[in-house]
Amino acid sequence: MEKRILSYRKYIDELLQQTNVDWTAVIREHLIQVAFFQHERLIHLIVTVSFAFLEVVVIGLCVAAFTLGVGLLAIALLVLLVPYVRHYYILENEVQKMYVQYDKLVEKRDGQGKHFR
Repeated sequence: MEKRILSYRKYIDELLQQTNVDWTAVIREHLIQVAFFQHERLIHLIVTVSFAFLEVVVIGLCVAAFTLGVGLLAIALLVLLVPYVRHYYILENEVQKMYVQYDKLVEKRDGQGKHFR
């Protein structure tokens, strides 16, 4: 998903440099893509928060009654949590950048100045 969102955002940045474009069609497609990425972001937020909650519970269990199994579970959850946080961070920031792209697309379509910045 990371590769897809980065390449799509780059594609839109390149489109914004052009002049002879059907901006209405591009905006329509952009809104669809933003919706896809927002859905992905929501799913990853739920997964990330769930893993973070489980990590806190297992660390609490480690403090209350440490066993080797609980310690290994805490480490395993942490190893999984770090990539989830990184991936969610990328999704969040890229979707925010796509909002700015949308504003620029509307400016191109309408031929006006700043739009919500």
